[in-house]
Amino acid sequence: MRSQDGKRRKRHIVPNVVRAEPGASAHGAHPFHHAEFLTTAADWSQLPAEGAPEVAFAGRSNAGKSSSINALANHTRLAFVSKTPGRTQHINFFRLKSGALLADLPGYGYAKVPLEIRRYWQEFLARYLAQREVLAGLVLVMDARHPLTELDRRMIEWFLPTGRSLHILMTKSDKLSTGPQRRMLESVRRALVEDYGIYSAQTSVQLFSAMPRSGLAEAEAAIAPWVAFTDGVEGARIRWRKKKGPGVKGSDTGP
Repeated sequence: MRSQDGKRRKRHIVPNVVRAEPGASAHGAHPFHHAEFLTTAADWSQLPAEGAPEVAFAGRSNAGKSSSINALANHTRLAFVSKTPGRTQHINFFRLKSGALLADLPGYGYAKVPLEIRRYWQEFLARYLAQREVLAGLVLVMDARHPLTELDRRMIEWFLPTGRSLHILMTKSDKLSTGPQRRMLESVRRALVEDYGIYSAQTSVQLFSAMPRSGLAEAEAAIAPWVAFTDGVEGARIRWRKKKGPGVKGSDTGP
């Protein structure tokens, strides 16, 4: 379809929502398996029509975000793992079997991306995280060896005031031995309590590794309730407003 000025318009994508059968589990044993590519968006007008709940994945370039999505989806190349960090400059959406969506946000923090593009995506992502009503939660991916960078903290500070859930995956934990793993996890957990304590009810953190597939069950258990489709947009709003009790959650699960 073309507009009056002759430019081709991007078709507006409406997610295919599949209702759970009566008596079926809200999110199944592996809720992210069988995910499929839906669409890509480079600006607000290209986002899928709101209706199904969304879970966004964000993280610093080269932190292992795409690999984490692929591991959860049990798919080797669902999310493209680029050899050039910072190359992806759009949001990729993947549809789950339930009809809910995963949103793979552009990686941040790569210096070779032009300043103008970085500024555009900072503004776009800030708006997406704050105003996207069907966004149920954010999975923030950090390298377990270098967690809570300045940009990670900026992302946390953008997102937590929305009241939605935040789950942190400390990826590449297999690069650390057991002792350092546990110390880094405890350090991040402590920092979240000290610096973002008023949001502790909506925050959780875990160790994760895509290659040995470590921490998958814990991640599924944390994220799956966000995408359990119950009653559309209003259901997504209600779920992320609920409080889950005090304390920053997070286990010691590791390789």
